[in-house]
Amino acid sequence: MDHQIYTVTEGLALQCGQTLAPLDIAYRTYGTLSSRRDNAILICHALTGDQYVAETHPVTGKPGWWERMVGPGLPIDTDRFFVICSNVLGGCMGTTGPLSLCPETGKPWGRDFPSITMQDITEVQLKLVDHLGIKRLFAVIGGSMGGMQVLSWAALHPERVFAAMPIATSAYQSAQNIAFNEVSRQAIFADPDWHDGQYKAFGTIPARGLGVARMMAHITYLSEKALTRKFGRRIREGTDARQPEGMPLLFKGMFEVESYLRHQGSSFVQRFDANSYLTISRAMDYFDLAADYNDDLSEAFPHSPIRFCVVSFSSDWLFPTSQSRSLVRALNRAGANVSFVEIETDRGHDAFLLEEPDFDRTIRGFLKGAADHAGLQGGKNQDERQKGAVRHAV
Repeated sequence: MDHQIYTVTEGLALQCGQTLAPLDIAYRTYGTLSSRRDNAILICHALTGDQYVAETHPVTGKPGWWERMVGPGLPIDTDRFFVICSNVLGGCMGTTGPLSLCPETGKPWGRDFPSITMQDITEVQLKLVDHLGIKRLFAVIGGSMGGMQVLSWAALHPERVFAAMPIATSAYQSAQNIAFNEVSRQAIFADPDWHDGQYKAFGTIPARGLGVARMMAHITYLSEKALTRKFGRRIREGTDARQPEGMPLLFKGMFEVESYLRHQGSSFVQRFDANSYLTISRAMDYFDLAADYNDDLSEAFPHSPIRFCVVSFSSDWLFPTSQSRSLVRALNRAGANVSFVEIETDRGHDAFLLEEPDFDRTIRGFLKGAADHAGLQGGKNQDERQKGAVRHAV
């Protein structure tokens, strides 16, 4: 599959001590970069997302994962903003990851791909931003693991960001979340097609294990109330097309929630690589921003010039509101300009990907206020923006 790629010949020195060179960064852009290059928004995707944020996905044929949020006239308005989204380091949609060829062996990295951190992921994004000639991003926005990247940008490169919006996230990975990730990893390891991570050499993929990992993760993205409303205890009668071969239907049928989870698992393995899942989920587990600042999170943002808007969802138990409040308190201690919004919803962690009018208004309002404060050049109908504008093909 062909992707829009920027290749960093000199590569990147990782925190683990290894250097990845050359380094490919797969990305997509939407909208027009102003002549002053002051209207760029970097969107950071979550664990299983990718760069196809606002267009049809080339593998699944489904709409982009935030197509309802990014586009002309939408909350992240591409009539005003130039939007960038890149596949994270370690991913499987074009950016250097376990599927990439190791220069030393000429074979895919597989299980031998180096250990990476959220800081490594952020540094790769910085190389792309530099390549695009952008000195300061107007905003960095992301949910879940994407929010961890937002916080890394704010801590590591505050001079390169005007506004930051970490959504449904935390400044650290909790013990509970690490536990869920470990169960998912063990499901992959237990798959007979795992072959100690070298499954490509055997012409297989650990589909069952990766499917179970996705099912486990997907449960954490939802709330009990949302599952009950959508599925309840309804049973799907008769033979179900999604029932794995050789697995009998117990009693008279399958619960609809079981069918839903199996569909999520089977569709996921068609677009995602198991070694990428292991690599990126481990990077999330390592993330603990305060640990690099004497266990005082406020020290990560000393006198930060960034305007923050922290967003949480009331029914999110994966990254609960209490963790967002802790982040806001740390930003307040650091003297940062920060606002906080908790969106009332029963949709759980995945609410940031779904239609939530209050969330839409929050993003639209925050970006408009920040843009007005910055005196942002933008709006496709403004003549001065059209003169000398830099266009990037999607």
